[in-house]
Amino acid sequence: MHAIIVGCGRVGVMLAHLLEHDGHQVTVIDKTPAAFRNLGSGFRGRTVTGIGFDRDVLRDAGIERADAFAAVTSGDNSNFVAASVARDTFRVPIVVARIYDPQREQIYRRLGIRTISSTAWGAHKIKRLLLNSDLHGTQELGNGEVQVMEGRVSGLIAGRSVRDVVYSGSVNVFAVVREGRAFVPTPSVVLQEGDVIHMSVAADAVDKIEALMR
Repeated sequence: MHAIIVGCGRVGVMLAHLLEHDGHQVTVIDKTPAAFRNLGSGFRGRTVTGIGFDRDVLRDAGIERADAFAAVTSGDNSNFVAASVARDTFRVPIVVARIYDPQREQIYRRLGIRTISSTAWGAHKIKRLLLNSDLHGTQELGNGEVQVMEGRVSGLIAGRSVRDVVYSGSVNVFAVVREGRAFVPTPSVVLQEGDVIHMSVAADAVDKIEALMR
């Protein structure tokens, strides 16, 4: 896969190394040449100096043959514009933009840009750790409308059945791990303390699950 990353800050550098470690071809764009020092001498990909939404800069980075594009600069608007150009002008199949402002994130998502809000994600993650260390999200699907979550069953809800955890149309338990062995549960399965339940949860039902697991 050929991936283009706009922004050579901490996130961009880490993402570049992760992708390169997995064998992908990586090009990093940044408007400040000195930022590329953060990549270290071991980086084998390309670097391109320029504005991440400038079409000529993007062509120089090889966007016309790119399979994936990530805009992770410190500017929400710049990330959105760069992602829009990559998607709409160059038809890159996979485009992601990092957004700090959660309110802007919702607007950009409605406009069809796949976004990650590190502010919102971090706040929700810390909240779960503070209020319920046994529950955490493992993956977001689509634009975050559905989350895959897992939670460890405590003594407070042990003895209840799977149907007590399920909310029609918003929460579904698709697997239970008990003593190291996984199985697909029926609604009548009784949960035991120490079970790990894996759930698909609609974004607007996360609070319900957090309250139940507490």
